[in-house]
Amino acid sequence: MNNIFNFINQFFALLAPITDAIWDFPTNIGWYKMIPILGQFSFPVLLLIGVGIYFTIRTRFIQRHSFGPAIKIMLARQPSQQGVSAIGSFMLGLAMRAGPGNIVGITGAISIGGPGALFWMWVAAFFGMASAFTESVLAQLFKEKKGDEFVGGLPFYGKRLLGNKRYVGLFLSCAFITYALFNIPAQTFNVFSAISSIAQAATGQHYSHQSTLYYTIAVILVVVCTFIIFGGIRRVVAYSDVLVPIKAVIFIGISIIIIVINFPLIPYFFREVVVGAFAPHAIFGGAIGTALAQGVKRGLMSNEAGQGTITMAAAIANNRHPCEQGLVQSFGVFFDTMVICTMTGFIVIMAHVWTGSVDGVMWESVRASKITLYLISVKTLVPTSLAKSVEIIMCACYGLFAFTTLLGMISFAEISANFISKKHGFIIVIRILGSLVFVPFGILTILAGLELGNLWYISDLMNIIMVYINIPLLLLGLPFVLKALADYRKNKVTAFNSEEYGFTTECWDGKDNGT
Repeated sequence: MNNIFNFINQFFALLAPITDAIWDFPTNIGWYKMIPILGQFSFPVLLLIGVGIYFTIRTRFIQRHSFGPAIKIMLARQPSQQGVSAIGSFMLGLAMRAGPGNIVGITGAISIGGPGALFWMWVAAFFGMASAFTESVLAQLFKEKKGDEFVGGLPFYGKRLLGNKRYVGLFLSCAFITYALFNIPAQTFNVFSAISSIAQAATGQHYSHQSTLYYTIAVILVVVCTFIIFGGIRRVVAYSDVLVPIKAVIFIGISIIIIVINFPLIPYFFREVVVGAFAPHAIFGGAIGTALAQGVKRGLMSNEAGQGTITMAAAIANNRHPCEQGLVQSFGVFFDTMVICTMTGFIVIMAHVWTGSVDGVMWESVRASKITLYLISVKTLVPTSLAKSVEIIMCACYGLFAFTTLLGMISFAEISANFISKKHGFIIVIRILGSLVFVPFGILTILAGLELGNLWYISDLMNIIMVYINIPLLLLGLPFVLKALADYRKNKVTAFNSEEYGFTTECWDGKDNGT
C-alpha cells in the first residue's frame, strides 16, 4: 500500500511545474516580463478577459438581460416532459459552480493577491457572463435527443463547428471526460476535509488520515455517490435541486449574519478591495498583475465561464428558445461570483488576518492552508460563544459544495460520453469509472496524506486545457449565437427555427421547437 501512496504523491508532484508554466506563460519569459504593465499579465488572463469583453460587445451587453428574464425563465412551466426544466439545469450548473473553490479558491486568491483580487474577480465575472451565455446557447442549438432526455455540450457543438467531423467530437468528448474524472480527487479531498473538520470541532480531537473516521467516510461516500450516479441524470438533478438551495441559503445566510455583526467593518472591506485592486499591499507582492491574475484565475475556477464545463448542464434543459438557457447560465455566473464568492471575500477581508491584528494568529503559518485561514477568519468575526457552532455549519456547507461538485463532475462526464455512444452499457462504464474508480482513487490520495495544494495542480492544469480547447470554438460559433440572439430579441414568444437562419439542427428545426 505504501508503494501506491508514494506513486500517487510522485504523480501529483510532477504536475506542479507543468501547471505553473502553462498558467504563467509568457510571464516566465524574460523579455515579455520586462514589458511595462502588460508583462505582468499571463496569456490565460488576457485570453479570458479579452474574449469576455469581445462577447460582451458583440452581444450588446447581454448581461443586462440576465437577471429578471432569467428568473422568469426558471420559474416558468417546462414546455414538455422531455429533458429537465430550466431551473433543474440551473441547479445542476450551480452544483458545479458553487464548489469548494468558492471558499478555498477565493481565500487563496486573496491570500496571494490581496483584497484587490476580489475586485478583479468581479470584473472577470461580469465579462464571463457573456462567455457563459455564448457557450450555453451553442449547447442548446446543437443538442441532441436521447429518448426522453437531451444530451449535448462541448463535443456536440465542437463537431458541428469543425466541419461536422465525428473524430473531432470524439476527441473533445475524451478530453472532457478526462477533465471531469481527474477533477474528482480534489473534490473527494474536500469532502473529507469538511467532515473531519466538523468532527474535530465537535469533539476537540485530531483525526489522522488512517483513523476509523476516515475509513468510515470513505465507505459512505462511495456508497452514496454510486447510488445517486447510477440513478442517471434525472436522479442527480433531483438531488441537486434539493442540496444546492440548501447549501446556498445556509452559506449566504450565515455569511450575511457575520457581516451584519461586523457592520462597522464594511467600509474597510470596500476600501481594501478597490484600493488593493490597483495598489496591493507589499505583503502580497505590491504588483497589480498579481491581484489581477489571482482574481481572474480563481474566478475562472469558480464560475466556470469559458471552460465549456457548464455546457453539459445547459444542453439537457428543455427551453422554448435556445437563448433562454444562455440567460439562465449567464445569471449563474453572476450568482456564483457576485453573491457566493463575495460572501467569502467579505469574511476573509474583514477579518484582516494578514495585518497581524488577530491575537495568537501568525499570518505565514495559516496562509498555506486556505480552509484554515477561512475558518480562522470566521471565528475572528463571531462571538466566542458562537464560534464553534458557526465553524461546524460553515464546514458542513463546504462539504456540500464539494459533494455536489463531485456529482456534477461525474454527471457531466456521462453527458459528454453520449457523443461517443448512447448505449446504456457504455454509459454504465462511465458511471463505474466516476463513482467506483476515481472516487476511490481520490480516497487513496487522502490516505496517502496529500495536501490540497498538490491536488489543485491537476485541477488547474485540466481547467486551462479546457479553456484553450473551448475558447476557439466559441469564437467560431459566435455567428450562430448572434443569429439566435437576434431572433430572440425580435420574436421572444415565437419558436426558434434554425433553418430560417441558414443552418440545420436536430432540436430546433421548427417541427417540435426543441421540445
